[in-house]
Amino acid sequence: MNSDNDLQIAGDILEVTHLLQPPREHPVTVAEFAGLARAIAADRTQWEHLVQYDATSRWYHRLRTGPGYEVWLLSWVPGQGSGLHDHGRSSGVLTVLEGALTERTERGTRALGAGAQRVFAPGYAHEVVNDALEPAVSLHVYYPGLTEMPMHTTAAAACEARPVTA
Repeated sequence: MNSDNDLQIAGDILEVTHLLQPPREHPVTVAEFAGLARAIAADRTQWEHLVQYDATSRWYHRLRTGPGYEVWLLSWVPGQGSGLHDHGRSSGVLTVLEGALTERTERGTRALGAGAQRVFAPGYAHEVVNDALEPAVSLHVYYPGLTEMPMHTTAAAACEARPVTA
């Protein structure tokens, strides 16, 4: 007769290597791209020494590339913004590394503090601005790599209508 105490598992399933998925060298899902951004954000040695601030224009540096994707590091001094734009056929993950940024869309305005992350699909239009009194640094992952950034003519003021609640 079988009972619970008669049931035993022979061996450790984690030791049966042919059943395990090999770790991927590069991300392929939205969750993996968001995870890549979080991992880079957590390891300041990968990016902190590269950051520069430019009072005349936003500074940016391509930090990494992989098959079909790019990782960019951007700095924002107070008052700098991107203008209302989308990312063409690219999806993306925006992660605030230091400081605070404001994202404006047709749906409203969202404050993004250090650690905040936004994931967006192709055609998503937004404006990102440093409205704070301190500089900010952000990380952007684009898949496929960014080939265009169409600017929108709609006045940015129209995007400031109402705060977006999470």
